[in-house]
This record gives sequence, structure tokens and C-alpha cells, in this order.
Amino acid sequence: MTVKAMGWAHSFPMSQGVRAGREWTRGRLESLPWSTARPDTVDAIVLAVSELITNAHVHAHSDAHLVLTWDGDCLQVSVHDEDPALPRQRDPKPDAPSGRGVAIVRRLADEWGARCQRHGKTVTACFRPAVAGTNPQGNGS
Repeated sequence: MTVKAMGWAHSFPMSQGVRAGREWTRGRLESLPWSTARPDTVDAIVLAVSELITNAHVHAHSDAHLVLTWDGDCLQVSVHDEDPALPRQRDPKPDAPSGRGVAIVRRLADEWGARCQRHGKTVTACFRPAVAGTNPQGNGS
């Protein structure tokens, strides 16, 4: 079986905020054959991207370097920032305005992880849009 992978990359400076990241991501996802049939997955990916870019800007005080990759099974979201400290899940009070980003990404993604690198860290999340009995590639196989 041949798998054709697709990918996109873009950097979002701290001055742009996360809105540009959400819009850019939604635009890339619209090119995938499953996006119309799986709007809930698209929304989950866009929300995760928003949280990861926010974390890069707010906690790492860094630009966010976003890579999206579709391999036919998993839409991989990777966000790199310049802070080597790995994200940690917090337990915010109900009225706290922040502290839920990691929990949101963990809840939305099928898999997630983070790794330190020489110049910072990369946080990744995998989203699988397939549902039993369906073919998200739309190629009939």
C-alpha cells in the first residue's frame, strides 16, 4: 500500500497571537478529503492548535513553529517553541482564567507527547478522523 503524506509548516510570531494560527490551520485542513465529513475533528484540531500556540507565546515567551502532517491515518500537529521546559498539566481553580491548555489537548487528541530538543521543545498531538466503517481518505478502499 502506498501512502501519500501531506504537510504544511508556518511560524507564528508572538505579535500575531493565536487567531492567525487557527485560521491558517482551518485553511489547510479544508484541503483534506475528510474535513467536510468530520467537522468535529477539524474543530478539535483547531482548538488544540490554539492552545499549543498560546502556550508557546504565554509560557515559553516564544514564537510558535507549527507543522501539520497528514499521513492517511493521523493528522499530526507539532508546535515547537524555544523553552526546553516540558508542559505540565495543572489543576486550576474553577474561576482561574488559565491553566487548562494541556488538559484540553490531552482530552481532544488521540495521542499527545512532548520532547525536549537542543533549542526548546516540541509538543505533538495526533488526531485520527476515521470512524469504524468509514474511509476518511474517500478513495473507496
